[in-house]
Amino acid sequence: MSSPALMAGASGKVMDFNNGTYLVSFTLFWEGQVSLSLLLIHPSEGASALWRARNQGYDKIIYKGKFVNGTSHVFTECGLTLNSSAELCEYLDDRDQEAFYCMKPQHMPCEALTYMTTRNREVSYLTDKENSLFHRSKVGVEMMKDRKHIDVTNCNKSEKIEEKCQVGMKPPVPGGYTLQGKWITTFCNQVQLDTIKINGCLKGKLIYLLGDSTLRQWIYYFPKVVKTLKFFDLHETGIFKKHLLLDAERHTQIQWKKHSYPFVTFQLYSLIDHDYIPREIDRLSGDKNTAIVITFGQHFRPFPIDIFIRRAIGVRKAIERLFLRSPTTKVIIKTENIREMHIETERFGDFHGYIHYLIMKDIFKDLNVGIIDAWDMTIAYGTDTIHPPDHVIGNQINMFLNYIC
Repeated sequence: MSSPALMAGASGKVMDFNNGTYLVSFTLFWEGQVSLSLLLIHPSEGASALWRARNQGYDKIIYKGKFVNGTSHVFTECGLTLNSSAELCEYLDDRDQEAFYCMKPQHMPCEALTYMTTRNREVSYLTDKENSLFHRSKVGVEMMKDRKHIDVTNCNKSEKIEEKCQVGMKPPVPGGYTLQGKWITTFCNQVQLDTIKINGCLKGKLIYLLGDSTLRQWIYYFPKVVKTLKFFDLHETGIFKKHLLLDAERHTQIQWKKHSYPFVTFQLYSLIDHDYIPREIDRLSGDKNTAIVITFGQHFRPFPIDIFIRRAIGVRKAIERLFLRSPTTKVIIKTENIREMHIETERFGDFHGYIHYLIMKDIFKDLNVGIIDAWDMTIAYGTDTIHPPDHVIGNQINMFLNYIC
């Protein structure tokens, strides 16, 4: 639902009656001329094919590990599973049942694995007939052919929400809407923070951002608003290095680290100081001025769903351990956001992301964490891009600061 002239938008709510019929409902959050849109991303046959294809194989992504020994190096194939009779290097996390393997290079120990890169394998588990369902013309088809504008008028009934946004609240769907480009929550009293309030909020805070590049966008956004936050050079290279922002005077530290396998990128990235999110959480002592933001999912889309579920359960257990030693630490889960509609649907399409979105809601539903529903937000903003623009990132961060201050 949108009003472009007002820079306003909100997602609708779909109820599936499991008999081929659905109820779509919209809440009229603002007055003015409103238009509705309802896209059929995939028909049920397409969704079934994607689900089957996803869970059929681990080989849609090729991992290449770089082993380094002094001045010599060698690349070998790696992966979450490897079908090979050759000798393998095993990188196992028994507690969380995580595993990664590489073909063992000759004349180098397994400990010499230092860098990783990936590329897409030319493989598909869809038949030609199924593939035809994902032709550009058949993805995201508008269902409301004769879209009329609705004129919404004020009904003089405004419900003021008094309760401040805080961790433990569960956002409904939709959990908010955009108006004049600002995100307005519907379930708590959210304050739009200016630079002075943001500075006050961040004073004395240790903030750990654990996840993918949609969270790395946050650490690039912060210094644009808070000029005293400066990047500290940790002598690492590439965009997937650990990023650290410091304001020594205000005792503020913000750190971003990428999550561990599966991490998908053509760029060579370092495996030094690289670990699974549960292990990263276990290293943090936590206190009332510590906040952790977690997001993962985009890199898991090309792999069977059990990998994602296992990781989400591992993260949940790590948060439970953190709350035992430090119940005042603030933990925020940022869901995946929607991305480009016409990309490789089998590997990276939003169907997989939506399954993740539902799983995350279920696994974290009764934990005392804050939720930033980036899925809902990016539908409302209409941003079909894996890296949403700055105004969306700014509103995600505003929601985060409302949770921690």
